[in-house]
Amino acid sequence: MIKKITFDSMEIGGNRPLFLIAGPCVIEDPRETIRIAGILKKITAELNIPFIFKSSYDKANRTSVGSFRGPGLTEGLKILREIKDGLGIPVLSDVHRFEEIDEAAEVLDVIQVPAFLCRQTDFIISVARTMKIINVKKGQFLAPWDMKHVIEKLQSVGNDNIIITERGTSFGYNNLVADMRSLPIMRSFGFPVVFDATHSVQLPGGKGQSSGGERKFVPVLARAAVGTGIDGIFLEVHKDPEKALCDGPNSINLDMVPKLMEQLVKIDKIAKN
Repeated sequence: MIKKITFDSMEIGGNRPLFLIAGPCVIEDPRETIRIAGILKKITAELNIPFIFKSSYDKANRTSVGSFRGPGLTEGLKILREIKDGLGIPVLSDVHRFEEIDEAAEVLDVIQVPAFLCRQTDFIISVARTMKIINVKKGQFLAPWDMKHVIEKLQSVGNDNIIITERGTSFGYNNLVADMRSLPIMRSFGFPVVFDATHSVQLPGGKGQSSGGERKFVPVLARAAVGTGIDGIFLEVHKDPEKALCDGPNSINLDMVPKLMEQLVKIDKIAKN
């Protein structure tokens, strides 16, 4: 049985219908970020999809030292707070440093552990001690069964509010592959599993100074993953991905979301029946 996680206004997991984590990779412009959150809220409300807004206040794991990272902790959390309180949407962002955990936990409904930090025991335990919902990205370097140890670290301090996200596995240099076997394997641990359909088509460092990506495969992989019976889907979206300051090549256009999610809801109903 998959654990059910409860927010103020919704429930996810527990073999309930598909939920969505979505938003721009990083906060670029405050007003535009809030506008995108409002559009996604409208789309998901019309399709009756539980929705968590995602955007990063600081992308600390960029390819190049000159890459855009976002507005930073204080300003970024202020924007996420405005989305949370003003639009009534749960918010998620990734936390990269011990020093940020407490301040981020005051705003975020879900704290995300980046893939590169998923094996850092002390960091995992410190995040878990906030007793917030924790979404851990499976590292590109881990087998799916290795995530059981990550779950045990989170549970060691009494936190059972856990989500696990698949984001592809390293496949040679500058390439990832999405192994659909990982989804039922990780789901067997009893916690909600999410498929990150956008990072799974990323080509890490593929453009030299930045990562590349193949967004045309996002719908294909998303449909396949939802067909396995997963709990949620993760999408990074942008109004103009070609001009995005972070992860543009693997982000999808905001206009694609309604049709894709409509398809995924139909597949989810079949898979869970």
